[in-house]
Amino acid sequence: MTIEDYKKIIRPFMGEHRYTHSVNVAKEAVRLAQKYGADVKKAETAGILHDITKEFSPEEQLQIMHDGGIILDDIQQKAPKLWHSLSGSVYIKSKLNINDDDIINAVRYHTTGRANMSLLEKIIFVADFTSAERSYDGVKTMRKLADKSIEKAMLFGFKFTFCDLSSRELAIHPDEIACYNQIVLSNSK
Repeated sequence: MTIEDYKKIIRPFMGEHRYTHSVNVAKEAVRLAQKYGADVKKAETAGILHDITKEFSPEEQLQIMHDGGIILDDIQQKAPKLWHSLSGSVYIKSKLNINDDDIINAVRYHTTGRANMSLLEKIIFVADFTSAERSYDGVKTMRKLADKSIEKAMLFGFKFTFCDLSSRELAIHPDEIACYNQIVLSNSK
């Protein structure tokens, strides 16, 4: 399938803002893939599909995850904002017949990250933070860091997320902490 095919598939599932975001993440993922030597087609595909189930109802997302054999951990159960990455990874495999584990995992871990991420997974994680329509405080810094080091950009993204979650007294998923720690420890060598 081409990127245009995927755009046609996701368009009915999304409002204007989410669709624009997905298109922008795909463009940013291509740019980062070219910069860091990742597979550009995979980056574009994962970027356009990363939020495919974001606007599905909680019930639909739970059903997709159940059908895909995903069992939510305690934190995920209380954090519906994480569900779309899990349900999206199942959806693209079961409904779109995408069998590339790197693309599936890039969708699955674009919200939390995880230890031992592939380059593609890191690119989608960062592209989601730095897509063109993003305007949060710190986005310019995040974009500059993304051009210097994908890992430094990820650390900045984690600090942003950790501050936000802790200020609202929300749990931080262990995958996020594991990824953060792995990057910090590998950079301190």
